[in-house]
Amino acid sequence: MTTCVVVKKNNEIAIASDSLVTFGDTRLSHAYEANNKMFEVGNSWVTLAGTAAHFPVMRKLLVGMAEDCKLNTRDEVFDTFSKVHQILKEQFFLNTKEEDDDPYESSQIAALVANPYGIFGVYSYREVFCFDRFWGIGSGRNFALGAMYAAYDKCQTAYEVAEIGVNAGAEFDKSSAGPFRIVSFPMQVL
Repeated sequence: MTTCVVVKKNNEIAIASDSLVTFGDTRLSHAYEANNKMFEVGNSWVTLAGTAAHFPVMRKLLVGMAEDCKLNTRDEVFDTFSKVHQILKEQFFLNTKEEDDDPYESSQIAALVANPYGIFGVYSYREVFCFDRFWGIGSGRNFALGAMYAAYDKCQTAYEVAEIGVNAGAEFDKSSAGPFRIVSFPMQVL
């Protein structure tokens, strides 16, 4: 799986991810492929957790949406990922079924979005959360969340907190490893 985090602190936003890809028990480290789990879409950065198939599909889809890909507010993220769900079904043959009693079709995606206006999490049923401090996704998220919680008040920057989060994920989660990609930028008000 992975460790991906977003952080907001002192008018700075950061997003970070590890670079390990796994296929069952097989690891594809950065030494064999430059695994980049984050991509830029307009003024936003997106990172994903889940199947490796999501990365090329979502990168192509979101970048290809151009002006229709709006990610600056919670409502824009929801609207965009609702459109994404339909496109995933029609053009990329998404399997929308997880459990028999699911309330909605699943997009099978966990994503984090960061831009100058906020940090957001998106989950399979298109639930969108707007975080005030930090969050994490992937198999290393619990380690990252604990480390970021312990460090948040001691750190001066969002970058520092994000770095601590992905390092903790890689230290304790067998499916996360460096090198890490961390991007940070100043916050803005809409």
